[in-house]
Amino acid sequence: QVQLVESGGGLVEAGGSLRLACAASGRIWRINDMAWYRQAPGKQRELVARITSGGNTNYVDSVKGRFTISRDNAKNTVYLQMGSLNPEDTAVYYCNADITSTLLLTRNYWGQGTQVTVSS
Repeated sequence: QVQLVESGGGLVEAGGSLRLACAASGRIWRINDMAWYRQAPGKQRELVARITSGGNTNYVDSVKGRFTISRDNAKNTVYLQMGSLNPEDTAVYYCNADITSTLLLTRNYWGQGTQVTVSS
C-alpha cells in the first residue's frame, strides 16, 4: 500500500507565499516522476509542475518564475514553493507520483488534495 499525503495549504493574501509538501509512504521501492496539479472551481485539473527522479523540472507557463518544485529523495517528499501568489492561483492542489512498489509494480498515485486560497 502506498499513500501520498499533502500539507501546507491555506489562506494567503495576494503577493504572499506558501510551501506545499507531499510525503509518500508505504511499500516503496522507487519513486519516479513527481508532480503537482491543481483544480480550480469549474475548471479542469491542470499540471502545475513536474520533477523527474533526476531532478529535471517543467512548469506550466502561468507559474514560471513564481513557483519552484523540488524533491527530497531521502524523505520521499516533493515540495512546491509558491511565491507572488494571485487570486488566479486559488485551487485545490494535488500531489501525483509514479511509484514502483516493493512488488515491482509501477502505478500512478494521487494525494487527497490541499486547498490554497489567495485573497485579493
